[in-house]
Amino acid sequence: MSIRIVIADDQAMVRAGLKLVVESESGMEVVGEAADGIEAVAVTRRTKPDIVLMDISMPRMDGLSAARQLLDWPDPPKVVMLTTFDTDENLYAALRAGTSGFLLKVSPPEQLVEAIRVVVGGDALLDPAVTTRVIASFAGRHDPAPPPQLSELTPRELEVLRFLARGLTNAEIAAELFVGEATVKTHVARVLMKLHLRDRAQAVVFAYESGVVRPGASVR
Repeated sequence: MSIRIVIADDQAMVRAGLKLVVESESGMEVVGEAADGIEAVAVTRRTKPDIVLMDISMPRMDGLSAARQLLDWPDPPKVVMLTTFDTDENLYAALRAGTSGFLLKVSPPEQLVEAIRVVVGGDALLDPAVTTRVIASFAGRHDPAPPPQLSELTPRELEVLRFLARGLTNAEIAAELFVGEATVKTHVARVLMKLHLRDRAQAVVFAYESGVVRPGASVR
């Protein structure tokens, strides 16, 4: 089955360029376009895509506000934010909103295609260096009390959460723990379920905001 995609950007040329890249790939289909946040919500509701490529800065309703609306639905699409500027504030806001990633508009076409496949496959589009820096900077400004749902995690699941917070892939976590990738996938799924989180991106934010991982601290 094709990956169904909605493109939301207020610049027609940008939308055309993204559509050209996406539809040059087999197994991908652009099912809708939008020029602002309000239209993005309406088009997404009508077409029910797998993923929305959402510009952060748009008229009438900005991309972050539109993303928050979409991600509050019972069975939301994945959302990847698009922007011209790699600012810490935008990235942190996008991750806190529950988006699955963040991509610069100047990224090469192959990176866009890979991003779509990664996110639809259930992973998050996170650059470990950027993600750790940004979330540690914003979430590390206070000394939070551990949320009660942390008590539901086993010691191994808590360890996996710490590795997720550092941006490690399943393969890298498996190597650290000397277990198979299938075992890591099971641990990750249980962590997300117990903490009521949508995906790995939200797990990273949760880990820093809850004090599970602190800026500059070691994982173990």
